[in-house]
Amino acid sequence: MMFKRSIKWILPFAILGVAGGGYMLVQETAPEIEEQKELDTTPRVKTQIMQAEAHQVQISSFGEVVPLERTALSTQVSGEVTSWHPNFVSGGVVKRGEVLFTIEKDDYQAAVLQAEAELAQAQATLIEERAKANVAERQAKKIKDTQVSDLYLRIPQVLSAEARVKSAQAGLRRAKRDLENTEVVAPYDALVVSRNIGVGQYITAGSQVADINNIEYAEVMVPIAGFDAPFLPRDIVGVKAEIISKGRVETVRDGQIVRDLGVVDSATRMANMVIRIADPYGLKTSVTPLPFGSYVEVRFNGREVANLFKVPQELVVDERVWVVDQEDKLVPKAVHVLREEQANFFIDSGIENGDEVVLTVPEFPQIGMTVIRSNDEVEAIAQQGEASE
Repeated sequence: MMFKRSIKWILPFAILGVAGGGYMLVQETAPEIEEQKELDTTPRVKTQIMQAEAHQVQISSFGEVVPLERTALSTQVSGEVTSWHPNFVSGGVVKRGEVLFTIEKDDYQAAVLQAEAELAQAQATLIEERAKANVAERQAKKIKDTQVSDLYLRIPQVLSAEARVKSAQAGLRRAKRDLENTEVVAPYDALVVSRNIGVGQYITAGSQVADINNIEYAEVMVPIAGFDAPFLPRDIVGVKAEIISKGRVETVRDGQIVRDLGVVDSATRMANMVIRIADPYGLKTSVTPLPFGSYVEVRFNGREVANLFKVPQELVVDERVWVVDQEDKLVPKAVHVLREEQANFFIDSGIENGDEVVLTVPEFPQIGMTVIRSNDEVEAIAQQGEASE
């Protein structure tokens, strides 16, 4: 009986002791909870210290590649076509001086022989008349001067014979020229656009027989926008240009500005420049051909402008940029964009040397907003690392 009563008194204290020990054990083995640090919401930005530099303006425009000259080829003599060059077909390429086609020559060779005969006869007559004039001159010395006339001295006969010689020489020259024209040659390295004759066909003088394009040179006429005009070089002729064709294979060729058309288009208010390209089809070099009709981009250097600040376009909003002042606060600055090229603006006023332009603008920037420069953050991390060591 006494034992039962003792257990009733001791059991609650034993339970409390076990619970207290368990609590202490849990506290000792529980992981330490780190104190929660305050979240720093100050925006971090990257900046760039601006420095004005001279900028070489690059002007870009677009145009079509066209031949330097186009020729509607015609014949100067009549006759039957006897042969033509294998490359004298549409799309064929012929070189300067190559015979494109030949006209039957027999009649023209005969005309040359006849002209030579007429010349020989005229020369013989001239020799005879000059001999008679010499005889008359010797006889005139024996008679009185008042009885001697130009007719007696055969001066008119000699002049007439000399005229017939010159006429015969001109006839021979025409006959030889006609004979040479029976072989029609390429006036320059040419691309044959079309051909309208065939062997056995009779053609008359002046007939158009083919269309050819000069491929020794090509030209590109490009319009120059009004905002580019102030930056054109003073001496535009002779300026080197780069011609870029972005077809299946990108082609880059060198060219040269050869003339300014000197007229501003009344509809577009643009001036026009002509760029010339040597050997567009690559006949004399191993360059990639640049066919006529290609739509190309033309780039060339304009004037050099001093003291410009180069800023990415996305940083200029409503003609202003954000800068960080000496107190690490955001300040907007109104700027004047002088020129735009590719993805950059070139600013000539509103920014000063030493200004820190924000490259990574916060999502909702405010005037006077405090920011942390990204380079300051990097230095702070580095300092913490050195302290822990």
